[in-house]
Amino acid sequence: MADFNLDEKMAKVLDHLDSEFQGIRTGRAHPGLVEGVKVDYYGSPTPLKQLANITVPEARMLIIAPFDKGAIKLIEKAILAANIGLTPNVDGNNIRLVVPELTGERRKEFVKMASKAAEEAKIALRNIRRDANDAYKKQEKASEITEDDLKKMLDDAQKTTDKFIAQVDDEFKKKEKEILDK
Repeated sequence: MADFNLDEKMAKVLDHLDSEFQGIRTGRAHPGLVEGVKVDYYGSPTPLKQLANITVPEARMLIIAPFDKGAIKLIEKAILAANIGLTPNVDGNNIRLVVPELTGERRKEFVKMASKAAEEAKIALRNIRRDANDAYKKQEKASEITEDDLKKMLDDAQKTTDKFIAQVDDEFKKKEKEILDK
């Protein structure tokens, strides 16, 4: 009886959703806003977090301190190109990013982005369940498991899927509250 690692695969979907949510602004500074920015560093796209320390000295400010001071212009260019709504200010050997206050309209856009990410996560969870169910049915057809085993495995897959979808809903509600709170 092969195990499909449903929990493991579904946990990865939640991890991905979490990283998606980190990239959605909330009016508060968070290193996740720029960690995914790719800098063209010596000809290869390099994640910003590999080139600099990213700190949050205040609720609405990020400081980026490059390890290589020569990369400041490249980092500044990459942040502007990433179109994340933040304007970099070079301050000596550091780059300051001030996170502007969100307007009501912008907050609604971010809630829509979060909702879309949550819906994509739910679709991914259902696809994993479908793949598991198909695998279980093949096992039953090949007489590797009994019909009763199949029924139990299908029920377990549904319960696991329901549990993870509830977690996605909870994470979305938290993110929505975070975005809408001033």
